[in-house]
Amino acid sequence: MPDAEKTPVPGAVPVSQAAPVPQTVPVPDTAAAETTAPAAAATPRRVTLRSDLRASWLDGLVALIVTAAVFVILFVRIKAETSSTLTVMPFMADTGEFWMYYLSQAFGWSALLWAWGTVIIGLLLSGPRPARLPLSGPRLERLHRTTSLNTIALIVAHALLFAAELIYQDTDAWPSRVGSAVLETFIPGGYNSGTGVWAMPIGQAALYLAVPLGLLFYVRHRIGPKTWRALHRFVLVVYVLSVWHTLLYGTNVWYDGAFRNTVWLLQLPIAALFLLRLLRPARRSERLASPGEHRGSRAGWSLRLTGRVAAVAIIGVLVAVIASGRDGGRTVPPEDTSSTHVHDD
Repeated sequence: MPDAEKTPVPGAVPVSQAAPVPQTVPVPDTAAAETTAPAAAATPRRVTLRSDLRASWLDGLVALIVTAAVFVILFVRIKAETSSTLTVMPFMADTGEFWMYYLSQAFGWSALLWAWGTVIIGLLLSGPRPARLPLSGPRLERLHRTTSLNTIALIVAHALLFAAELIYQDTDAWPSRVGSAVLETFIPGGYNSGTGVWAMPIGQAALYLAVPLGLLFYVRHRIGPKTWRALHRFVLVVYVLSVWHTLLYGTNVWYDGAFRNTVWLLQLPIAALFLLRLLRPARRSERLASPGEHRGSRAGWSLRLTGRVAAVAIIGVLVAVIASGRDGGRTVPPEDTSSTHVHDD
């Protein structure tokens, strides 16, 4: 996600399957099947990381095409001097010098878009599904997994290009360049310039949560389905961190306006599906019964009720922000648009 004084950092979100779904192919439980099928067939076939990586090529190709399109749009806006990036950092008008910055921005935006789609699909799978969907259940589940893997890849590309841009702009010896780039890109607190003091650690947290949470699905048979489901709920936290990182540090959405408002607008479907997921969960055990019929503790019932009230409040805040076009962000250019990475010729 595009950032301010420098390139954006990993933020992205997040990413992976948002609900437990059947991932095995059952073998017919008949005597004939047991006697004629080979012994290996008696074991359900488990979805593996390798099989999903092979299946993710088409989704990955689309992601690269979208990234290329975003890069062209960013490049054209810089050339036309219509991007708020130039208000924040006027020296970035040299597209030949800072092309990696814009490519990192492009990967950041596509990562956020893919994370958005992954969360949408996950909420559809874990809550009441619409009567008609363009894909069958198993295909939607596989698409959910492949978009999750590609989201991770986009985030990593975003981070690596961020580091590469820092190395390219640095004038010190190579060991110092690489060390500084690694420190500022991947170590929380290593970036000490402007808004990045807060935005960078938020993006880094999204990266470091997204990768394991996305891959834990493939070892859920080892850690247990209950543990996996509990950890998997933090995927939404990853996505929130990604959006927060973008709004804090995205130079394309640095000021109140149409672009920033669009980011807020895209959160409405997620908030609505999340509320629906809480009100009508796929699992009976997660439904909110009356206090007298609730089998668990009173604290657990109160927590579930609080979650539903909070989801309604979030939707109200989103509607207010979108309607007003103001979120308490920046409305005027900052007085100091300098960057610690401006170098003399």
